[in-house]
Amino acid sequence: MGFYRAYAKPGLDFTLAAIGLVVSLPLMLPTTLALAWFNRGRPFFTQVRPGLDGKLFTIYKFKTMNDRRGPDGELLPDADRLTPAGRFVRRTSLDELPQLLNVLRGELALVGPRPLLPEYMPLYNAHQARRHQVRPGITGWAQVNGRNAIGWAQKFDLDVWYVDHLSFSLDLKILWMTVRNVLRAKDISAEGHVTVEKFRGNG
Repeated sequence: MGFYRAYAKPGLDFTLAAIGLVVSLPLMLPTTLALAWFNRGRPFFTQVRPGLDGKLFTIYKFKTMNDRRGPDGELLPDADRLTPAGRFVRRTSLDELPQLLNVLRGELALVGPRPLLPEYMPLYNAHQARRHQVRPGITGWAQVNGRNAIGWAQKFDLDVWYVDHLSFSLDLKILWMTVRNVLRAKDISAEGHVTVEKFRGNG
C-alpha cells in the first residue's frame, strides 16, 4: 500500500474536512433552519452504509425529502416527497455537507467510491466488491463521470478503476471536476428518477 493511500490521504482528508466545516457554516446554518421547517424539525438524514472493508457506519446528510406515506402506509415515491427546499439543496449538492463529519470520524474520505446501501453488498460480484478496498468518499470517479445518469455496471467499473489508480493527482482532478459539476448542477438524477434506480443485482 502506497504512502499516499495509507498515511497522507487520511491526514489530508481530516484537515480539509475541518476547514470545510468552518467555511461552510454560513451555508449550513440557514440550510438547517429551512429543512427543519419543511421536515417538521428534522433537518438531517441518517442511514447505515458500508465503508472500508464493508464495515458499517452511520452517514449524515441533509434531509431533502419528507416522510409522507400513502394509504397503504408505504412511503410515497421520491418525487412526491422532495420538498421545495430539498430540491434546491439537492440541486446544489448542499445535502452532502454534513458528511464532512464522517470524514473527521475517519469513516469517509473526501474522494472515493460512494457508500451505497448494505442490502447491495450480497448482490456484488467479486469485481464490484473491490470498491470496498478503499474508504468511501463524498465524491468519486463515478460521480464526476456520470453520477446518477449512468448505469450500475459502468458506475462499479469506474469505482474499481479508482481503487486501482488512486493517487494524489487523481484525487485533485476529481475534486476539481466535482466543483465544476456542482456549479453546472450536472448528472444529479437518472432519467425518469429523482435520484437513481435501485441496484437489483447482475442477473
